[in-house]
Amino acid sequence: MSKWLDEVRWDDQGLVPAIAQDAVTGEVLMFAWMNRESLALTVESGHAVYWSRSRGRLWHKGEESGHTQKVLELRVDCDKDVVLLKIEQIGGIACHTGRRSCFFNRLETSGWQDVEPVLKDPKEIYK
Repeated sequence: MSKWLDEVRWDDQGLVPAIAQDAVTGEVLMFAWMNRESLALTVESGHAVYWSRSRGRLWHKGEESGHTQKVLELRVDCDKDVVLLKIEQIGGIACHTGRRSCFFNRLETSGWQDVEPVLKDPKEIYK
């Protein structure tokens, strides 16, 4: 593996938080985890590959939905313990709920409120 992978500060499970941000608008679309292999595959392929903790395996973003993420730029924060992916969201939907962003709940005085529309019914996305 390359030296740059060794410079990432992996947690005790070998993971690093990863934020996917729209490269044009700056909108944060989603958060996921990456391990060494997924980060290396992301760089190699130019498309986001994450580590799915729930599935216990590599997760090629969009493998079921077709909503892939083309990676235009990769950054790490000052401590090198968070990865930022500046991406082009193919299909315009990043969230499994059918919304553009996973961050669609906003805290209001009455509690968490959905403030972003569903662009496509998840039943149509996931067969």
